[in-house]
Amino acid sequence: MAAPKVLISDALSDAAVQIFRDRGIDVDFIPDLGKNKDAFAAIIEHYDGLAIRSATKVTETILAKTHRLKVIGRAGIGVDNVDVPAATSRGVIVMNTPFGNSITTAEHAIALMFALARQLPQADASTQAGKWEKNRFMGVELTGKTLGVIGCGNIGGIVADRAIGLKLKVVAYDPYLTPERAVEIGVEKVELDALLARADIITLHVPMTDKTRNILSAEALAQTKPGVRIINCARGGLVDEVALRKALESGHVAGAAFDVFVTEPATENPLFGHPNVICTPHLGASTNEAQENVALQVAEQMSDYLLQGAITNAVNFPSISADEAPRLKPFVALAEKLGSFLGQLTEAPIKGIRITYEGVVATLNTRALTAAAVTGVLRPVLQDINMVSAPAVARDRGIVVDEIKREGGASDFESVIRITVEAEDMPRDAAGTVFHDGKPRVIEIRGIAIDAAFAPHMLYVRNHDKPGFIGRLGSILGDAGVNVATFNLGREEEGGSAICFCAVDAPVSADVLKQIDAIPQVRRVRAVKF
Repeated sequence: MAAPKVLISDALSDAAVQIFRDRGIDVDFIPDLGKNKDAFAAIIEHYDGLAIRSATKVTETILAKTHRLKVIGRAGIGVDNVDVPAATSRGVIVMNTPFGNSITTAEHAIALMFALARQLPQADASTQAGKWEKNRFMGVELTGKTLGVIGCGNIGGIVADRAIGLKLKVVAYDPYLTPERAVEIGVEKVELDALLARADIITLHVPMTDKTRNILSAEALAQTKPGVRIINCARGGLVDEVALRKALESGHVAGAAFDVFVTEPATENPLFGHPNVICTPHLGASTNEAQENVALQVAEQMSDYLLQGAITNAVNFPSISADEAPRLKPFVALAEKLGSFLGQLTEAPIKGIRITYEGVVATLNTRALTAAAVTGVLRPVLQDINMVSAPAVARDRGIVVDEIKREGGASDFESVIRITVEAEDMPRDAAGTVFHDGKPRVIEIRGIAIDAAFAPHMLYVRNHDKPGFIGRLGSILGDAGVNVATFNLGREEEGGSAICFCAVDAPVSADVLKQIDAIPQVRRVRAVKF
């Protein structure tokens, strides 16, 4: 099998490029390619992976030209330059490196806090201009002040830690911050209104989403404490820049320090020119250490995925560690095949998919397995669906996906996956396991016990448990020249409902299926493939 091929279209360190090569990955390093849209679009189809910084724009148009692309790695936190929904719909994993520049960005926020409190840039410019305006630059102490942190995740948590060391009191607004974590890092968790009313300084550390856009709107700014100072090293657009300029001019906001802007590069901006504003050109991640860290990290993450199936820091798929990947692989195959079997039997619109994990499998990373199951169920009607796009596709179609875990005993098997497809006509269910040989098997269909391995071409027959069925079925297949590879039977009780699930060496024609369907004992027959 040919080695995976990666394109690096932005500047990345030589050490990062060497990581790909040392792992046996073929690399094309063209650091300025992302700035040439036409040249980039012309060659992207030849790669399994794409490593970028911020210059390369991965649009829906670019993604439409890719057929083998599996992963996009962003050396940095923000993925604003990647159309993530379009990548997801095409099954492309999008990774970032959220921790490689965390300390650097947090330190920049702290630096801006000091600069803002003591007007350092303005004092420097005045002094170097030959003035000695000692009385003009009256600052404020940080000790004892209240710092409001909006977004207390990785970077916000580091800022809070540094601020506590500087003897500030820290209040934090973050819906995902648990009370236990707040106590652990020494911050007081509050609602946004309380933070706005109490904070002497506000610093933002949240991603740009529909919920966080203009989180400091004109209305929010009006609720802030008079004389507040505002720092933004996260994303442009979190603060209404026009409203902030008005608040600065009125004196309600004493000062602002911004490293990010709505439009970048920012050659003009509503905040520019105000004497109490400090601006830097998106320097949050601009240290030698951070640039090297994120480059090395993205190279390792992409290599792990392309070579082992391990997924780290993906923004559109659950993580799978390098240790988990080999353990999950056979269960991924089982979940997808079980789902595919049920999907091929279902013609009515699907309302819901329920996946139950029993035994050891319930302790694994079941989110990946659920994605595989949903992929299998929907693939018969959506050929291009995959594990990355399946959860979003199901959600968009209003299909409810439920996941149930039972870590206790799973009947006679160490692990069992059960899938029920709720369709408008009736529910359909099947269960399977993975034996020690690593091969997935069906162990139950419609509540009837059976033991069947999956094969590329199979026949599924529901029948009455009456004499003569097996002989008639074998005769029809034999007369048609169809060889039976395996033959598996199960029944509820003697003379009751029964099923046959057999593997054949070639596809069965529609004419042969009609002949089987005409057997008196047969209730339904369906050819399925895997």
